[in-house]
Amino acid sequence: MLFIACFIIVIIYIILVAWLNHGFNTIEVFKLQDLKPKTKFSVIIPFRNEAENLPSILKSIQNLNYPNSHFEIIFVDDDSVDDSVEVISKVLDTFRQKSRNTRTDSITVIKNKRTSNSPKKDAITSAIKIAKHDWILTTDADCILPKYWLDCYDEFIQTNDTIAIAGPVRFAGQSSFFNRFQIIDALSLQGVTIGSFGIKKPFMCNGANFAYSKNTFHQVKGFYGNTNMASGDDVFLLQKLIKVNPEKVHFLKSENAIVTTKVSENLKSYVQQRIRWASKSSHYNSWFPKCIGLLVLLTNLVMVCLIPFYLFSLLALKTIILLFLIKFSIDLLLVFKASRFYRQEPVLLSYEFVSLIYPFLTSYIAIISPFISYKWKGRVFKK
Repeated sequence: MLFIACFIIVIIYIILVAWLNHGFNTIEVFKLQDLKPKTKFSVIIPFRNEAENLPSILKSIQNLNYPNSHFEIIFVDDDSVDDSVEVISKVLDTFRQKSRNTRTDSITVIKNKRTSNSPKKDAITSAIKIAKHDWILTTDADCILPKYWLDCYDEFIQTNDTIAIAGPVRFAGQSSFFNRFQIIDALSLQGVTIGSFGIKKPFMCNGANFAYSKNTFHQVKGFYGNTNMASGDDVFLLQKLIKVNPEKVHFLKSENAIVTTKVSENLKSYVQQRIRWASKSSHYNSWFPKCIGLLVLLTNLVMVCLIPFYLFSLLALKTIILLFLIKFSIDLLLVFKASRFYRQEPVLLSYEFVSLIYPFLTSYIAIISPFISYKWKGRVFKK
């Protein structure tokens, strides 16, 4: 009976991941066609205590290929206690001294106007109120933007009828097992994200690379209804946009649109990040992501329980190996596709070891997340 229950859970999980694999293949890679730029963007970058990372993103903004007249950059200072604002000013002064052709005139720094329990949602809302252009594009201060980032979004908007576009995010860090673990974890999430768009059931995106029409943002009343949650500026807004017109919400599967961000510095910050992400799941309005979350948790718990099942002779060793290999293989297929798209195949050398640890860590995070608060950007938030 125990074997049948475990087997059914794993089989349903396999069907789901196979479906997402199919969805991943369904989304075609978008290629630039060298069209004349038309779309004008307001790029919003909330930040808090990002003095260390701001020079890098400012440099990537300076290197953008898009014409200055077609975009603006709005940095939103969310009550930084370091010298982040001064760093922006110094870097921009350096750009002006080196070249006349700078992006400095397109960059504005404003203060966040807090009105809710969600600093980041408040920051984005504050920026949208003064945004000059109809297309809003959000990213984070610890990201690196690719040269043809805006060109890619522009051409996608020109060639598709869309109100919102989720973009790809690559996680990177120095070579270590812990960092490879995080990258593989991120690749699995990106694979699921792309796959869900492919099967017309999108439920995840990343605010580090997310575009939407300002008119549609106002139409769905922005973040109204979920400002009690500190995070979720991306997924909850995505759900609202899908309700308006699901056929016009897309994923931009293009190498030219990949934004790169850093992995967590240590295990503690990684766990805090995952608790923050997990805390959003119970607030999803759609049944589909809730069912997926439950199925993933149950499958990981099955993997965790395989050891005691064997020790107490509840399952045969052959059965345990079979269940593990089935999950191992179907997960690897999706992660491999994501790693190939993000050009991170070398991290898969650690996949075997990661797959052994992953169920234990994710199960632990899923179980504790409803009961504890989490720390984010120096602040403590309750679930």
